[in-house]
Amino acid sequence: GPLGQGISNAVGFAIAESHMAATYNKPGFKIFDNYTYVLCGDGCMQEGVSSEACSLAGHLKLGKLIVLYDDNNITIDGDTDLSFTENVGKRFEAYGWQVLEVKDANYDTEAIKAAIV
Repeated sequence: GPLGQGISNAVGFAIAESHMAATYNKPGFKIFDNYTYVLCGDGCMQEGVSSEACSLAGHLKLGKLIVLYDDNNITIDGDTDLSFTENVGKRFEAYGWQVLEVKDANYDTEAIKAAIV
């Protein structure tokens, strides 16, 4: 989403799923049991709102929120070397997220599937 709003909204959806599951699910009767998926890129990771939302997601241990981050080194300004050189994977590990890396996500769709499942 624009300016980090998509990933931040996804955190909200994952919070809602977690809350609704804790409130309404009963043993043998799961009403709420879904995953929330996000596709995002470097521009999304640069925005403060996405950092704050993802930090909260880590704090709340929202394990059913899955983010596919396309680290393609490009932003609206050009190459990320112009303005964005942090290690996003390490940042998310610090937030408490499980971080998995697919080496060749352009062609290795089976590795993407394995990382998600």
